[in-house]
Amino acid sequence: MHQKSIERWSPWILLITSVVIWQVICSVFNVSEFIFPSPLRIWNQLIEFRATIAAHAWRTYWVTMTGFGLAIIVGVLLGFVIGSSRLAYAAVYPLMTAFNALPKAAFVPILVVWFGIGIGPAILTSFLISFFPIMVNIATGLATLEPELEDVLRVLGAKRWDVLIKVGLPRSMPYFFASLKVAITLAFVGTTVSEMTAANEGIGYLLISAGSAMQMGLAFGGLVVVGAMAMVMYELFNYIELHTTAWAHRGSQNN
Repeated sequence: MHQKSIERWSPWILLITSVVIWQVICSVFNVSEFIFPSPLRIWNQLIEFRATIAAHAWRTYWVTMTGFGLAIIVGVLLGFVIGSSRLAYAAVYPLMTAFNALPKAAFVPILVVWFGIGIGPAILTSFLISFFPIMVNIATGLATLEPELEDVLRVLGAKRWDVLIKVGLPRSMPYFFASLKVAITLAFVGTTVSEMTAANEGIGYLLISAGSAMQMGLAFGGLVVVGAMAMVMYELFNYIELHTTAWAHRGSQNN
């Protein structure tokens, strides 16, 4: 029990320790707030501009979740198609891997030409950068289904579709939730990058505006807010995972 308590609080202990060291360094060496603001300065800026930050944060949040929702739909569908067929796996997977290697920030100017400045490029950038992990994990979960298990089910009269739906998909759930925890952080990155070049709202726009005005505390505050939103969503998916796929975590929970 003591070990579990330490593990539960270890991220907060590390975070608080890092912030304290950061503040001490800034204070002892008198680091300029225009170069590298201290945690205290960032906190003061968060309080002072809380209404503005909240408005931009809300815009970034719902745009990110819209793109992320599309990523879940497309990622699950593509993952199911790729993972359920050896031919599709061999034909599509290499192409998707090559596409994922392309820098998504390079798509932003193209998306601006197609959809204009606004929510369109941000949603699509969030989608493009986050659907791949979901697709890969679903495909991997289905493609690595044990042949022996499939043979036994076939002998019992199960068809290929029954095996995929009743065995393959449930078996892929741990992979799916693992991909969600990775993809949601990438989705926030995609939205923020797009907002920095193709929006007049959102945290990305706030970062550019604050940097231009030399308000580095405000800029760092925006980064803190994005990180906090991503962390909250990560913990939400982690909570859902532990309560829906407990069978996959029994061994680690007993350690």
